[in-house]
Amino acid sequence: MDTTETKNAIFPKGEHVPAAYFTGTAWLNMLVPHNPTFNTTVGNVVFEPGCRNNWHSHKGGQILICTDGEGYYQEKGKPIQLLRKGDVVQILPNLIHWHGATPTSEFTHIAIGPNAQMGAADWLEPVTDDEYNSYQP
Repeated sequence: MDTTETKNAIFPKGEHVPAAYFTGTAWLNMLVPHNPTFNTTVGNVVFEPGCRNNWHSHKGGQILICTDGEGYYQEKGKPIQLLRKGDVVQILPNLIHWHGATPTSEFTHIAIGPNAQMGAADWLEPVTDDEYNSYQP
């Protein structure tokens, strides 16, 4: 069954992401895999409602461009931020953070990994339910 979000999707959902790094179901469509010319990766990520990734960081930083739904973003030690279509998040290198969908909305963002030659994400522990549910509008 096609939802409004599926019908309006810019890119296909792609493949399921490894469950080891996510709570819930997410899909990744790699739009630009790493290559030595650009040193950047670009992927479209779709999170089902309630899905979030583990705490993690990127040696080269990360940029998120929100394209659909509502999501959360949190840096270690700071409050959760609500993300909506059109929001852009610039994440500094080695900054521990997580992102994902709100409990009631699917969420899609384009994840840009600059400086990809520095390596992929450093995955940490899962975001607890208490951490995830701590959003205060």
